[in-house]
Amino acid sequence: MEPILIFGGSGGIGGAIARKLKARGEHVILLGRDAARLEAAGRALDAPTHRLDVTDAAAVAATMAEIAATGPIKGLAYAVGTITVKPIAALKPADFETDYKVNALGAALVLQGAAPALKAASQGASVVLFSSVAVAQGFSGHASIAMAKGAVEGLTRALAAEFAPSVRINCIAPSLTRTPLASALTGNEALAKAVAELHALRRLGEPDDIAGLAAFLLSDEAGWMTGQVVGVDGGRSALRTKG
Repeated sequence: MEPILIFGGSGGIGGAIARKLKARGEHVILLGRDAARLEAAGRALDAPTHRLDVTDAAAVAATMAEIAATGPIKGLAYAVGTITVKPIAALKPADFETDYKVNALGAALVLQGAAPALKAASQGASVVLFSSVAVAQGFSGHASIAMAKGAVEGLTRALAAEFAPSVRINCIAPSLTRTPLASALTGNEALAKAVAELHALRRLGEPDDIAGLAAFLLSDEAGWMTGQVVGVDGGRSALRTKG
């Protein structure tokens, strides 16, 4: 069975995607940086794993060549990211570089390495990348992460055109979601409640909210969708119900 690769497969959203895909009978391969968490996630899902730091270009190339050598890849979700919330005066060059390397450059290198195996999929392949509601909305303190995620949206559209018609590429733009990555924000209940109230649906996202759309985009049911950036954000990008 042709696999679906889940980058960030031991994380909040990546793990939720992997569980949904596994439940519908897909063959998933988990990739991530934290060896202990990745091993635990692999055991829980009975899924193969590859430890990988997406900021290491040589390691990305080697890992993708190793996986691609085993045959076609039918899907890929790049659920790797950062959350940097600082005013621009507090941002260092390293902050910008890290956000760009993890979110945008890592995705580009992964897709560069995976391209031949994706294009060889027997029924066509699908890719899901991740942006943020902050790209469309413009939030204070989000300069670095919004810039990096904006690059992901550009990459989505460029490669959706370049890889068509054999590979579909779409992007999900969530709002604040309760994941380990976001725990510095969501772990403060007063702050979490205040941010939740800014959403029309009056709550923060949960990993399964995001994973549901990702699983759909990675299925044949989304066979006529490509080059799209879709918000799963409790209405944050489009609605204002107060004031």
